[in-house]
Amino acid sequence: MQRVLFDASVYIESLRTQDQALIQTRTVVPGTVLWLSSVVLEELYAGSKRNSIRIVEKLERDFKTVGRVLTPDVGDWVGAGRILAKIGAKYGFDHIGRSRLTNDTLIAVSAARVGIQVLTANAKDYARIAEFRQFDWKILQQ
Repeated sequence: MQRVLFDASVYIESLRTQDQALIQTRTVVPGTVLWLSSVVLEELYAGSKRNSIRIVEKLERDFKTVGRVLTPDVGDWVGAGRILAKIGAKYGFDHIGRSRLTNDTLIAVSAARVGIQVLTANAKDYARIAEFRQFDWKILQQ
């Protein structure tokens, strides 16, 4: 069974459009198992407004219950730092100053470690990360 996880960009768009179907499921398509990155969870909590906090809390609770929360380990943090240094050297360090790229790199590295595909609406940042670290990702059209 293929394992996948959504980048925060997918959840954020679902929250904006109030598309609860995506948020309330832990299966993307038959034959896939959906995981949640703890980094995505942090991003969702950080950006939550009062009306969406309960949705994020439910998301956290649901994924914890089934044991499908992916958390970066020390190797992932080190690997992300190395990738960010390479991106900074190639594109300028102002491109890695944003926490979004740091978070996306942590998501990519931790997902690659355990063989989980990243589905995102954020092609630009993930394409840049993929230049320096191979991982399974694709753009999710909503």
